Amino acid sequence: MKILFIGGTGLISSACSELVRAGGHELFILNRSASTKNPLPDGATLFKADIHADQTLLASLLADHHFDVVVDWIAFTVNDIERDIRLFKGRVGQFVFISSTSAYQKPPKHYLITEETPLENPFWKYSRDKIACEERLMSEYHENGFPVTIIRPSLTYGPTQIPLIGASWTHPYTVIERMKRGQKVIVPGDGTSLWTLTWNTDFAKGLIGLLGNAKALGEPFQITSDEVLSWDQIFLEVYQALGAEPNVVHIPSELIVAHDPEQLGTLIGDKIHSVVFDNSKIKRLVPDFVCAVNWAEGVRRSLAWFEIHPEFQTIDHDMNLKWDRIISSFARALP
Repeated sequence: MKILFIGGTGLISSACSELVRAGGHELFILNRSASTKNPLPDGATLFKADIHADQTLLASLLADHHFDVVVDWIAFTVNDIERDIRLFKGRVGQFVFISSTSAYQKPPKHYLITEETPLENPFWKYSRDKIACEERLMSEYHENGFPVTIIRPSLTYGPTQIPLIGASWTHPYTVIERMKRGQKVIVPGDGTSLWTLTWNTDFAKGLIGLLGNAKALGEPFQITSDEVLSWDQIFLEVYQALGAEPNVVHIPSELIVAHDPEQLGTLIGDKIHSVVFDNSKIKRLVPDFVCAVNWAEGVRRSLAWFEIHPEFQTIDHDMNLKWDRIISSFARALP
């Protein structure tokens, strides 16, 4: 197949890029530049352009191409979707939109999440924008036959990311450094809510199995691990991998958000709720989809990657100060 990835060098998309090339497919990646963390796989062709700005250059780059599949990894608003429809209408066999499981109803009315769970999130604009994108694409599919498939990942990670709730996504080593130094680490809520973490190459197996599949057109799919852990179990596994003594403090999410309003969406709008994802639908179309990397294995792979890449052991000092203030505020509230 001839496949175009818009983005293609991020945490999830880079794993999918590798698998596409390993399957012998022709891969084009539209990106502003190559990534130092996630370089392009051998044999991939780079279209160097900013899809958000270089409209004339884009038209020139894509003029002579028709793709079997286009996957947009960096579409976040309806304006992005309108642009994609203009660019690829009549020129693609399947358009794949990467949405998010955070779009599902919050708070959930049932712990078991399927593709039929209502989409509704009053707490996170990111999620509401994803919902609007899905609605626009499904309207285009039903009215004009635009060949869309919708993918909803949950919290997906890989060697370059340690996905702990409330931690710094851009500087993930910050919380690891706190653990090593024996400082208190915040676990939002009481630590008992359930969550699912998915290794990026496992997610890639599910996604690649849907590409070029006519039965996937007009359909949404969630792709996650079947392993379900509490946040306490998730954090304690990291301590065990580090050989460090656990030193966690459970703090209500409302207090965290009061000090750090940007956490409203990712906490109250997503990760504090217990959810279990039902992957029956993706498994029916992709029988080979099996998540082989559990959290105990995955977090050790990530820690090993950071150990041999000290240049990425960056620390978010502002986040450290913020955590210390939240912990102090919580301590003052106790008898």
